[in-house]
Amino acid sequence: MRAAARLGAPITLRSPAGAAAYMGPSMFLAIVAAARAACPGARDVDIILDCADRAGDALAALRQGVPAIRFCGRADVAAKLHAIAAARGQRVTQAADAALDLLDQVDPEQATAAWIARARGAAAP
Repeated sequence: MRAAARLGAPITLRSPAGAAAYMGPSMFLAIVAAARAACPGARDVDIILDCADRAGDALAALRQGVPAIRFCGRADVAAKLHAIAAARGQRVTQAADAALDLLDQVDPEQATAAWIARARGAAAP
């Protein structure tokens, strides 16, 4: 987040695939809150909790106020989740957009800055 704040770039914090099953929405929101507290200069921060195909996890995340979730289950269930989320001002995505996994990065801030630069079509810093 520091790199995004320094570069004035929006950033999306996305959980690992299926994280709702083992982390739950409360832990995810706590991790995001800690990241925001550590980097108060970050603006335009979006968060997405990946619920895989688990409708119960998706509903729990929406109930607990996660602003956006990823759900890749059955289409009829996804439609219901979309309706619930829309009524609450939340959203559901099925897309698994490209993401930068920072787990094994030696310098996560530099890796993030390079990712942002590539997304902007510029040379990495």
